[in-house]
Amino acid sequence: MEDDTARLFVTLWPDEAVRTALRAYRNGWQWPGAAAATPGAKLHLTLHFLGSQPRALLPALEAALAVPFTPFDLAFGYPEVWRHGSAVLAPRATPRALLDLHAALGRALQGVGITPEDRPFRPHVTLGRHASGALPPAAPAQIAWPVTGYALVASAPDHGGYTVLRSYP
Repeated sequence: MEDDTARLFVTLWPDEAVRTALRAYRNGWQWPGAAAATPGAKLHLTLHFLGSQPRALLPALEAALAVPFTPFDLAFGYPEVWRHGSAVLAPRATPRALLDLHAALGRALQGVGITPEDRPFRPHVTLGRHASGALPPAAPAQIAWPVTGYALVASAPDHGGYTVLRSYP
């Protein structure tokens, strides 16, 4: 019997050129033995994590997430290892259009009965986990990401892969 829920998130999903640049930068890190680098196919920037949601909600959710969108550019360059051990790459600045998109998607989620996470939005791409002590490359990241859309994505607990359910706009 198929599970009647799906583990979902709304994300900025990179094109292959950006994914290749993120992967190359990730590969330049010095990782401690316990670290788990994020697989290249999973590199993304989460806008909203939705957790497990009923599959029956998907049609309404997909429709609600079609919010007004203005393309923008992200320039990455700030590597960090957060205190809980995530190695991340943050943008040099957070464009107003990114904050507007995050807010509009939060309102759309509320409209279908999903309460967005209440922690502050810290845009980043997770490059690795369990990475306390990891060292980024000496040269700063120079990654430009022209953002032309976003996606609703499901993670599969059985094989750990991600499936793009719908791309916007």
